[in-house]
Amino acid sequence: MAADYLASRIRLGVKFGLDTMRGLMGALDHPERAFPVLMVAGTNGKGSVAAYVDAVLRAGGLAVGRYTSPHLVRVNERIVVAGRALSDRALHQAVRRVRDATEALRAAGALPGEPTYFEVLTAAAFLHFRRARVDAAVLEVGMGGRLDATNVAEPLASAIVTVDRDHEAYLGRTLDAIAREKAGVLRRGRVTVLGPLAPEPRRAIAEEAAGVGARLADAMAQTEVRPRPRDAGIDLVTPERTYRGLRPLPGGHQRANLAVAVRLLEEARAAGLQVDLDAMVKGIGRTRWPGRLQRIPGRPALLVDGAHNPAAARALALALRGQPPFVLVFAAMTDKDVGAMGRILFPLARQVVLTRVKDARAATPAEIARRVGPPARGAPREPRVRAALARARRLAGPRGLVVAAGSLYLVGEVLRSVSTRRRGRRARK
Repeated sequence: MAADYLASRIRLGVKFGLDTMRGLMGALDHPERAFPVLMVAGTNGKGSVAAYVDAVLRAGGLAVGRYTSPHLVRVNERIVVAGRALSDRALHQAVRRVRDATEALRAAGALPGEPTYFEVLTAAAFLHFRRARVDAAVLEVGMGGRLDATNVAEPLASAIVTVDRDHEAYLGRTLDAIAREKAGVLRRGRVTVLGPLAPEPRRAIAEEAAGVGARLADAMAQTEVRPRPRDAGIDLVTPERTYRGLRPLPGGHQRANLAVAVRLLEEARAAGLQVDLDAMVKGIGRTRWPGRLQRIPGRPALLVDGAHNPAAARALALALRGQPPFVLVFAAMTDKDVGAMGRILFPLARQVVLTRVKDARAATPAEIARRVGPPARGAPREPRVRAALARARRLAGPRGLVVAAGSLYLVGEVLRSVSTRRRGRRARK
């Protein structure tokens, strides 16, 4: 039932506004108020920060719920308690309660609007967290902040990791406008930790904070990263203490994400959450965040990364420095800056294979080539991801490297394909 009901919500697309969510929360007796919330917004890096924070809180003995999006392989991945994705049965129960509340509101003439796919999942996450009696929930904002469904919660502390151009049709076409949307997570008298922001969005958020009465904590100004010798991780110095031997996720940009996560944890502790800062090294070392610079051994090896906007593409480009020549499998959504992403990544690859994921918003290989221009000239086009991956493997050779990037939806399809291929090999043995 859950899958069918969620599928029926996809047609509603994206809807900005909190009226429907507020109506649902009232009908469900406000599950979003049952636990302290740490909210993470931003253009890039927010999922990694949420993963760090979740892992550290759990390492310190807390029962933690984590809500992120999108999923890579199964929708259950979005709603996690104690490090485990919710079961199909639990998903069914939570979604059914949201559906029943929706129908009751509709019958009473009190439904402000049909809930979207994301609104249903967000409400289901709140219900599941309340049922699991979590000590805290870490929420990744879906899009923007001000009118995102997650923003019906009242965060104890929050973070804005980065601000860059993405989802411009919804958030605005300037960094100032995008920053003000993300500043919707600010709360009077509470702290929001800022990551590496350019001057324009930083000013916009500071103005919004002054108007709201929120406090800002600049993670970049308040932390110092000290690399340890022989690739033994980093030491991170904050106003609270020095954390020695932290091991961030792969990629240079993860040091900034880690600084934001650590400062958010420290501020949450100052606000009253029982955060065990002594568990920092253990928690960071246990953090996993699939689909972001994830390396999969094989012949050839495979590296998958979402890289779904220009800023993320630049981070991937930096991470690819020093890697062997690679073949790039690329797909993207039509509402992304496909041209800029391609012009960043395509010149780095020995060969590019263009493909399309199974989503109505996906750009075709022909559209990608047109929008990228000369760097895409001569790139083979494969309409299906599995065929594109097979072609890239042949082009790379057994000692080479295949990189799949441009969309988290592509990453999900690649991971499913890899899993299916491995199962097939095991069955033949």
